[in-house]
Amino acid sequence: MEIYTKLSDYDYNLPKEFIAQQPLENRDDSRLLVLYRNTGRIEHRKFYEITDYFSPGDFLVLNDTKVLPARLTGNRIGGASIELLFIEEIGENRWKVLIKSNAKLKAGEEIYVDNNSISARLLDRTEGAWLIEFNKKNNTVKELLHRIGGMPLPPYIKRAKNQDTLFSLDRERYQTVFAQKEGAIAAPTAGLHFTKDTLEKVQKRGVETGFVTLHVGLGTFSPIKTEDIRDHLMHKEYYECSKEIIQGIKRAKELNRRVIATGSTSCRVLETIAGNDNSSQLCGWTNLFIYPPYNFQYVDVLLTNFHLPKTTLLVMASAFAGRENILNAYEIAKNEGYRFFSYGDCMMII
Repeated sequence: MEIYTKLSDYDYNLPKEFIAQQPLENRDDSRLLVLYRNTGRIEHRKFYEITDYFSPGDFLVLNDTKVLPARLTGNRIGGASIELLFIEEIGENRWKVLIKSNAKLKAGEEIYVDNNSISARLLDRTEGAWLIEFNKKNNTVKELLHRIGGMPLPPYIKRAKNQDTLFSLDRERYQTVFAQKEGAIAAPTAGLHFTKDTLEKVQKRGVETGFVTLHVGLGTFSPIKTEDIRDHLMHKEYYECSKEIIQGIKRAKELNRRVIATGSTSCRVLETIAGNDNSSQLCGWTNLFIYPPYNFQYVDVLLTNFHLPKTTLLVMASAFAGRENILNAYEIAKNEGYRFFSYGDCMMII
């Protein structure tokens, strides 16, 4: 079997009209493309019909991370506007932040947010991000973000500044219904299709469900910039998993049932733990980059959205299903009018 290691091997053309700009009215009305990875066969369904593909004793794993409204606008001391994306809390009132500015920023300068009522100092620049410290004494930065922050939508979802109704819609819909542990700067998008009703139907079918946590950060959506994909270095992201999840996986395997990972993030948590020599290492930081050829130890079925070209997400899906199968499925999805990316439709790779 040919191994594809060039970044150009994971490229495809997608006209912008296929990129979903808003969520559907009902989460589980999204379309579900079912891909059988051994044969390449494809079926077209609705997400609310997903229970047809589960069997009693299967184990469904979901990521319960919660997206922080991590986007703020602010300004420099001279009044020039800047955009901030809060990516990691380093310490009390200290954060790692991506800043978009038309002019070059300098360490030591002050920036202002919340109508100039709160200031922060730029401390240092590291790995393309700024370490900043807020001069906030009474309230936390997270409280500030919850009050005035916007959801960190990916750049291909366009929002005008006066779209207040979409602002509140995004706060609800760029979040899974089972989100619990705050810390992500992007949604685990394969989980966005589930409703509480769909989850109940899955459980009534005799499927076990369990939650892991991976706080989606730069690792998940940073582009690959090396022509040989094997040279790409993932940013580390924090994960947690309980002993009960591993026990559930082992039960499913013993019963010859399947482990279904919801999204690349759940998959990476499970495969990180499977690859750890110390099986008790159930939380920590992972920079696991899955690319072909890869032997999946825990995951048997992958639920995933349609991904951007030349990304670690597309490469991982290709490692799971085969590059030809994935790119063929994407072409069929385009011909069938599927919606792509974060607010788009879903694939189930069996």
